[in-house]
Amino acid sequence: MPELPDLTAVELVAQYRAGTLSPVEVTEAVLARIEAREPELHALYGYDPSGAREDAKASESRWHAGEPLGPIDGVPLTLKENIATRGTPVPLGTAASSLAPAPEDAPAGARVRESGGVLLGKTTMPDYGMLTSGLSSFHTASRNPWDTTRTPGGSSAGAGSAAAAGYGPLHVGTDIGGSIRLPAGWCGLVGLKPSFGRVPVDPPFLGRVAGPMTRTVADTALLMSVLSGVDGRDHLSLPPSSLDWSSLSAEVKGLRIGLHLDPGVGLPVLPETIAAVTEAARVFEAAGAVVESVSPFLRREMLDGLDTFWRVRAWSDMSALPEDRRAKVLPYIADWAAGGADVSGVDAYRGFAQIDAIAVATLRATERFDVVLSPTCPVSAPPAEWPSPTNDPRRPFEHIAFTVPYNMSGQPAVSINCGYTSDDQPIGLQISGRRFADLDVLRAAAVYESLRPTPRPWP
Repeated sequence: MPELPDLTAVELVAQYRAGTLSPVEVTEAVLARIEAREPELHALYGYDPSGAREDAKASESRWHAGEPLGPIDGVPLTLKENIATRGTPVPLGTAASSLAPAPEDAPAGARVRESGGVLLGKTTMPDYGMLTSGLSSFHTASRNPWDTTRTPGGSSAGAGSAAAAGYGPLHVGTDIGGSIRLPAGWCGLVGLKPSFGRVPVDPPFLGRVAGPMTRTVADTALLMSVLSGVDGRDHLSLPPSSLDWSSLSAEVKGLRIGLHLDPGVGLPVLPETIAAVTEAARVFEAAGAVVESVSPFLRREMLDGLDTFWRVRAWSDMSALPEDRRAKVLPYIADWAAGGADVSGVDAYRGFAQIDAIAVATLRATERFDVVLSPTCPVSAPPAEWPSPTNDPRRPFEHIAFTVPYNMSGQPAVSINCGYTSDDQPIGLQISGRRFADLDVLRAAAVYESLRPTPRPWP
């Protein structure tokens, strides 16, 4: 039988309802897991065991009265550090930040509290969320539970580590280029980048989303039923919808699936990763799906233009800091952002224009498919001390060519484990879908979850 920290949120809620488990005993078991694993993983920021115990006691009373607040009442969870929670500073992963307490909960924080979730604390991230790593000038570098010499990925680094280690079943990350899906892939998780605007965020920005990181597709769907609630602070959010997030069954026969194995730019895809994703496509094909190849559609000028624009944006923020604070930024990020200091207005605009170029190319390449399968990342997790798989600020985004297109196009995409490398590292399968078709993506992931070989035990 699984230990209490390893039960899914769906299982916990069912047992709370039946009266066979209490949020108090589950929370105590999760806190014990954290105390045992956190000294080597460094996944948490703002860890609040006292607050979690208070939340659990209040939830227990509600369940005894038959009056749970929402779908995740009593379920232990974490929020990424950049998702504001009232009274906790938001350092954005960098020692350069001032540490003023946040005045209110961001939308995701507000929704999980309204639903009765037991907030354990926040999870760590790298400086400004601009690394696929847990390396940070503010936090101790987080590590991957599958191999603690490696990074869990990023920028939702601590969330990936916490989920794989069993710090409760529900974790919320953010993603602007792959920051949910990349750590999900390297940590063996389900990580959903919802459609742009599906989950309100504050502050909103082009391509940025918040979404679940869990161990199962059903738990991701359960958390989406909470996170997708309306919040007027995000002027870019989608209109209210009545999606049935619990409806995960799907007909595979005749499903049109694209298989995308060559991103066109960036790092070469490891042969083991190609083999694992190709085998996942065969699983769908054997169940009756029609699989066709997707040609490369991301071009060098697109990735480089986006890099230029993001450097200019980062330099705009960093150059406004007092010199003593700017000096505290992680050197890799400082070097990268400095590349935007002398970019002309015309070149900055041309870089920004690549967002639309990427969006159009992605939509046209994928429009004839119900879903598209690809690797989440071309390579496996690098050393924990590396800021990125290239370890080179001149080439910072060579590993995001499969993930970033769907941020720019706004399409939903999920990472789910599809195997392991010869050195026992998880391999992520990315499943993307049409604009706003979040349920189609989750249903395809649920189908694959039911048909894939049994994953290895959690570390």
